[in-house]
Amino acid sequence: MALRFGVEEEYFVVDPASRMVVPRAAAVVERASAELGERVSTELIAFLAEAKTSPCDDLAKLEEQIREMRRVVAGAGAREGVRLAATGTPVMGELLPPPITAGARYADSLATYRALDDEQCICSCHVHVEMPDPERAVLVSNHLRPWLPTLLALAANSPYWAGRDTGHACWRVMTWARWPVAGPPPFFRSLAHYEDLVSTLLECGALMDTGTIFWDVRPSARLPTIEIRLGDVAMTVAESVLFAALARALVRVSLTAVEAREPAPDPAPEMLRAAYWLAARNGLSGDGIDVCTGRPAPFRRLAAELLAHVRPALAETGDLDRAAAGLRALLEGGTGAQRQRAAYRRREHLADVVDAAALGEQHKTGPTPRP
Repeated sequence: MALRFGVEEEYFVVDPASRMVVPRAAAVVERASAELGERVSTELIAFLAEAKTSPCDDLAKLEEQIREMRRVVAGAGAREGVRLAATGTPVMGELLPPPITAGARYADSLATYRALDDEQCICSCHVHVEMPDPERAVLVSNHLRPWLPTLLALAANSPYWAGRDTGHACWRVMTWARWPVAGPPPFFRSLAHYEDLVSTLLECGALMDTGTIFWDVRPSARLPTIEIRLGDVAMTVAESVLFAALARALVRVSLTAVEAREPAPDPAPEMLRAAYWLAARNGLSGDGIDVCTGRPAPFRRLAAELLAHVRPALAETGDLDRAAAGLRALLEGGTGAQRQRAAYRRREHLADVVDAAALGEQHKTGPTPRP
């Protein structure tokens, strides 16, 4: 069964001279919307612009759309005298108080979440994968949970925060973890279990609405999809495509397991939490935890196990060679976080990090997968 999928990406708007984030996203989005229409939008913080693909049925079409939306947004930024950078956190800039985008919903968010909105200055990549129905989406979520730390390590692209090295490969997920409904999703027995919990969270005020369910996997409230939303925005198109291919393949394998009534692994929440932190700190360069056995395991080995797990789904869609080559390039060339730090080490200038991640420049810094 072919599952359509799509990608949402967020980018920082930066000043080309200072390389600091600037609140010019609305102007960039207005220009880009002439070509992308509703596929481009603003976000809560006025430093951020978001672009998304339409639903695609194969990886080549998805890649074409990601390249197009990055080209259009970068061009719109150039005409506004700014640049767009693909990093998960702001490398440079004055962040407090954050410039909040105008609008009733954003005002409600600030009233509800208060200082949590102050560090909502993060850029992520969300992958939507088509689902037959919400019940199966919830059950597929259970099967995805053990693989989330490995996906997080692969996508790590946020070592810097406002002028300092955090010591983490993915600082974005550490800031995100403070929200009341965020991080790895709970294990759900059924759609009714999911809906009961969401209802309780809404009733007590931990959720503003269903749009603020920020678990890293969730059934979309407005689309017939499951959404995998834990990755940093990718520095390169190739990495974004790889992340989307692995996410869709994981969903395909998990859906097959659900329909065969195979029980999902249920790692302990504290094990998942520790695995998340190790992934956020180390990226692919260190050890994590195999959450099903509780034993230490290098993330490079866990990444190889992930590829083996989804191999049948990738082969079925014709994406196996492409995904294997992309993963090999990432392991050899380093994650976005590793390449950000490499850019800094050349001259010890943070401006070089921003330049390396600027849309239109990534092809010069990223690994090039070759089947």
